[in-house]
Amino acid sequence: MITKTETKKDNVTVVKEKGIATIHIHVSKTNAYSLEFYQELNAAIDEIRFDKEIKVAVLVSDVPKFFSTGADIHFLKSADPHFKTQFCLLCNETLDKMARSPQIFIACLEGHTVGGGLELAMGCDLRFMGDEAGQIGLPEVSLGVLAGTGGTQRLARLVGFSRALDMNITGETLTPQEALEIGLVNRVYPQAETREKTMDYARKIVESAAYAVSNIKLSIMNGKEMPLNAAIRYEGELQNLLFRSEDAMEGLSAFIEKRPANWKGK
Repeated sequence: MITKTETKKDNVTVVKEKGIATIHIHVSKTNAYSLEFYQELNAAIDEIRFDKEIKVAVLVSDVPKFFSTGADIHFLKSADPHFKTQFCLLCNETLDKMARSPQIFIACLEGHTVGGGLELAMGCDLRFMGDEAGQIGLPEVSLGVLAGTGGTQRLARLVGFSRALDMNITGETLTPQEALEIGLVNRVYPQAETREKTMDYARKIVESAAYAVSNIKLSIMNGKEMPLNAAIRYEGELQNLLFRSEDAMEGLSAFIEKRPANWKGK
């Protein structure tokens, strides 16, 4: 029997159902966050990583018109430099967990996504945005700092180094359509359908060859940091694992027999 579970904390609620974990963010009116949010998010990601039933995690905001505006400015101003450095380190370690996890992480962007909010979204594997969600970008330069939780690095790897430099040094924000055109977001949906379409995508992954999907993610995410020859060798090792899997045998049989595959996720 498949049951729905919910774990609610002050800033984050995790709902698990039918192979999907939905991470609800509810911090403040703009989801401007402090240390406690990232501590809760970090714990939620750890919980998801250890749950073999979860194939996809979707980040959503419970706050109207905002995904997140990033770190709370008052929180940052009151903290000493050492604390802020450690805070950024925790944020980056948390975001890196999503990239290294076997589950697919999707950011569902239904509102403004700026500063650390965009850095959080870029820590996910995919980003889907509503066509009237608002602005998306990294305005940290206007505060005399840089986007220090992956904003300069993850953005450059998504949209190219010159475009990332332009966005970071001007602090200019983009519309959802502009973000789609440069590859910052993967899909733009009609605003009212954004969450529904995102969950439909997540369900399709759960119902597909999820073990292959997981290994495809690991091959791409880990391989991009390797020299090409090493990355191809790593890809081959993952492929060898898949060749030995029940799903691979089932997929080949289903193709030959011209029937839908009965995926087991192993």
